[in-house]
Amino acid sequence: NRILFTLALLFVYRLGTFIVLPGVNAQVLQNMNSSQGTNDLLGLINTFTGGAFNMGAIFALGVMPYITASIVVQLLTIAVPAVQKLQSQEGESGRRKLNNYTRYLTVAITLLQSVAYLTYLVSNNAVSSQISTSLFYLVNIFVLTAGTIFAMWLGERITARGIGNGISFIIMAGIIDRLPSSLIYEFTAQRSAFTFIVILAIWVVIIAATITIIQGVRRIQIQYAKQVAARGESRAGVTPQQDFISLKLNASGVMPIIFAQALMFLPAQLISAFSGSDAAPSALVKAFSDFTSAPYNILYFVLVVVFTYVYTALIVNPQQYSEFLRRSNAYIPGVKPGQNTADYIDTLTSRITLPGSIFLGIIAILPAFAGSFGINTAFSYFFGGTSLLIMIGVILDTLQQINTYLLSRKYDGLTKSGKLQGRGGAAIQIGQNF
Repeated sequence: NRILFTLALLFVYRLGTFIVLPGVNAQVLQNMNSSQGTNDLLGLINTFTGGAFNMGAIFALGVMPYITASIVVQLLTIAVPAVQKLQSQEGESGRRKLNNYTRYLTVAITLLQSVAYLTYLVSNNAVSSQISTSLFYLVNIFVLTAGTIFAMWLGERITARGIGNGISFIIMAGIIDRLPSSLIYEFTAQRSAFTFIVILAIWVVIIAATITIIQGVRRIQIQYAKQVAARGESRAGVTPQQDFISLKLNASGVMPIIFAQALMFLPAQLISAFSGSDAAPSALVKAFSDFTSAPYNILYFVLVVVFTYVYTALIVNPQQYSEFLRRSNAYIPGVKPGQNTADYIDTLTSRITLPGSIFLGIIAILPAFAGSFGINTAFSYFFGGTSLLIMIGVILDTLQQINTYLLSRKYDGLTKSGKLQGRGGAAIQIGQNF
C-alpha cells in the first residue's frame, strides 16, 4: 500500500510537469530548448524539476524553493543559537516550528523566483501576444507558487504515508525519467551490441564504487559508564555493551556538486564581460562553456573538493558529538572527555573527508569523460554528477527504510544479503544531510 501510494503521488507530480502555464507559447520554448545548453545553472534547475523548467509548466520551479529554504534553515541552526536550540533542545515541538519556518520561507522564495522565471520567459519572447504582460505576471505568480506548495505537499505526503524521502523521490522521478530514452538512444547510436554492453558494464562498476563511498563510514567505538548503587553508595562501572559513532566518508552528500555546478557558469560570464574582442579571452570563454574541456573540469574538480570540506565543516559539529557523549555518560576509550574528544573527532573527520572529497570530484567530472569517449550527452550525465548521486542515494535510503519497516513487522527484510547501511545495528549519527 505504501509503495502504490508513493507511485500514485509521483504520477500526479509528473502529470503536472506537462501542464504549460497559461499564456506561454510552447513552440517558442521548444525552439529555445533545442539550442540551450544543459550544463549551466538553468540546465541544473531543469534537471531537478524533471524538465518542467524548460517546458514552462506549472511545476517549473518544482521543489527547488523548498530545498533552498531547507538549506537556509539548516545553516541558521548552526549560526544562530536560538534556532539551534529549537532543533536540539525542544524536541518534537521545536522541529515542528522549524518545519513551519521552512514552509513560510519556501513561499517567500517561490514568489521571488516566480517573478524571475516569468521575466526569463518574457525576455525570450515565449509569451503569447494575446495576453497582456501584467495579467501574465499576476496569474502565473500565483500558479507557480501554488505549484511549488502543492509539490512540497506531495513530498510530505510521500514521507508520511508512503515509503519516505518524499522530496528526494520527487527530484529522482524527474531525473530517472530521462534514463530509458537515453539508454535507447545510446543503444541505437553504437555500432555494435558489444560496445553497448561494455559501456553498461563500466556504468555498473561506477555505480558500485559510488555505493561503496556513499555507505562508507568510520566507526569510533564508545563505551558507557553507569552508576551502580550498592549499600547507599555509588561506584562507576563500565557496561559490557559497546556502541559506536558513525562518521560518514561522504558526509556532505550531493551538495558540493550542486554548489560547484551552480558557480561554473560564472567564469565564462566574467571573462566575456571583461575580455572585449581579444582572441585569447574568447578562447577561454569557449573553454569554460564546454563541459568536456580541461579548464572547465579542473576548476570544477577543485570547487567540488573545496565545497566538500566547507559543507562538511558546517554539518559535522565535533562539539555536538562531545556534548552528546557527555550527556549520555559515554566516552571514547583512550580519549579524555570534553575538548579532547571534540578535537579527536574533528581530526578524524578531516582525514576521512580528503578521500571522500577527491572521489566526489571524480564523480563530478565523469560525465565529461563519458562524453569525450563518444557517449551521447543524455546518457553521459548518468555516469556521475548530481544525477547519479541523487539516484543512488535515494534508492539506498529507500531500501533501508523498507527493510526497517519489514523488520518491524517481523519479516526478514527486503534483502537477506548485502550491507545496507544501518542493517547490522544502529550507529550514532549527529547532524543532517540533504
